Amino acid sequence: MAIELTRTVGFRAVHRLYRIDWTPERNRQAFGPLSDPPGHPHDYTCAVTVAGPLDPLMGMVMDLVELDRILRDEIVTPLEGRNLNQEVAEFAAGTLPTCESLAAWVYRRVASRLPAGVTLARVRVAEDATLHADCTGLA
Repeated sequence: MAIELTRTVGFRAVHRLYRIDWTPERNRQAFGPLSDPPGHPHDYTCAVTVAGPLDPLMGMVMDLVELDRILRDEIVTPLEGRNLNQEVAEFAAGTLPTCESLAAWVYRRVASRLPAGVTLARVRVAEDATLHADCTGLA
C-alpha cells in the first residue's frame, strides 16, 4: 500500500521578474512593475509530498523529524529572507524566479535527499492564496 505524506513550510523572500539578457525597457514591457528593482516580497508556502509504503512497525512513510530536517536544509535555510534574483545561484545566473521554476528548484533539492524507498510525489510552491505551481517530476 502506497501512502502520501505532505509537510508544508513557509519562508519570506523577494523576487523580481527580470531577464538579465534583456534591456530594462524590454523587461518592463514584458513584466510591467514586477520587473522594477529591488523586487517585491512574498510569504511563500511550500508543500512537499512524499510517497512510499507504510512501514508496519512505525506506521509512517518516513521519519517526520528527518523530513523536517531536509525541508529546513533545502528550502527554509537557503531561501528565508533572501533576494532570489541575487542570492540563489540558479536565479542569479538568469533563471526567472517564478513559482514554476522555484517548484522545480525545490524538487531537485529535496528528491536527492529522500531515503531509499521514499519518492517525491509533488512540490507545491505558492506565492499567495491565489497562485501556486506544482512540480511532479523533472524531465
